[in-house]
Amino acid sequence: MKFYDRKEEMELLRRNERQSREHATFTVLMGRRRIGKTTLLTHVFPGKGMVYLFVSRDSEALLCRKFQRALEEQIGLSVYGDVTRFRDLFEIIMKESVRRHFTVVIDEFQGLYRINPAIFSDIQDLWDRYHEESQLNLIACGSIHSLMKRIFEDRSEPLYGRPTSKMTLRPFRIDVMKEILRDANPTYTPEDLLCFYMLTGGVAKYIELLIDARCVTKDQMLDYVCRPDSYFLTEGHDLLVNEFQGEYSTYFSILQLIAGGMTRRREIDSALQKDTGTYLKNLDEYYELISKQRPILSKPGGKVSAYEIRDEFLRFWFRFIYPYQTLVERGQLQLLRENIERQYTQFSGRTLERYFQEKMMESGLFTQVGNWWDRQGTNEIDVVAINEFSHEL
Repeated sequence: MKFYDRKEEMELLRRNERQSREHATFTVLMGRRRIGKTTLLTHVFPGKGMVYLFVSRDSEALLCRKFQRALEEQIGLSVYGDVTRFRDLFEIIMKESVRRHFTVVIDEFQGLYRINPAIFSDIQDLWDRYHEESQLNLIACGSIHSLMKRIFEDRSEPLYGRPTSKMTLRPFRIDVMKEILRDANPTYTPEDLLCFYMLTGGVAKYIELLIDARCVTKDQMLDYVCRPDSYFLTEGHDLLVNEFQGEYSTYFSILQLIAGGMTRRREIDSALQKDTGTYLKNLDEYYELISKQRPILSKPGGKVSAYEIRDEFLRFWFRFIYPYQTLVERGQLQLLRENIERQYTQFSGRTLERYFQEKMMESGLFTQVGNWWDRQGTNEIDVVAINEFSHEL
């Protein structure tokens, strides 16, 4: 699949790169897995002058050896001797950047915490000592949202306040998704577009998988999801198990209940027979996987509220894939496909509401877009859009 959009993000990255030729820049690029961070960076910084360092699951000594080779091969920086500490290697990089300009991308940056938590204090110390004379364009790229927020936004952490720029890469906008689908299927139907939106939510990797497999109609997309070799069958687990660590079973259960229609806290507490307040708060504020929806124009502290999964793909996965892991393990994927088909119309109805709400927000004409419902839940308006400045509804 060809490269689409990201014009604003590319301009910001290029602006930071130009600035770093006079004063060092430290950019933090965050975004969920599969969103396209690495593709974006390699598109912005092709060829010479950039070294890409991926934090793999190795010991500190082995990782440093890999980084040494990458530095020599990609920017011609020869590191003599066997450097086994990241601190020593990063000091070599900072000293070299005083002499000349280059870009260093450290991908999966949060993985350094597992290797050696002291590395962040080392980076702070060396950055503070050298950055005023440095010409380094440093980019820390990470996908574990909770850890990246902790590293850079927790006041007690050594790297708090050090970045000169922070960016979060979002899913593709609806107009870009329509362009991609139109290029692949000029005769696509509204049903095809809705399914495309429901399965991918604008996430670049999911879009690429469907487009490259030429699955561009609703039926083709759903068939692809239920193939024995489908990437989508295990994706929810692969995506979140590292986020939740040892408590993932409780978080998965809550997300399954919300995806299945239990959106009130009392319903969730009753189903799990436990107080889920802390878990719900973490999912909302720390992991940013769910949001607490209130009727539009209601008071912020109002008791009428409902939880909803923010990510379109995860909402689909926790509704149709996770509850039926037994079918997946036994290879009974035709039954899985038939169940999706049976419940598709009901499930996609809410997806359609979300589609139009997102589309209206992207128009730039409204400051608030949402739903409205009464306390009893008997009266509901699917989409309400408001411009608070022009007082238009």
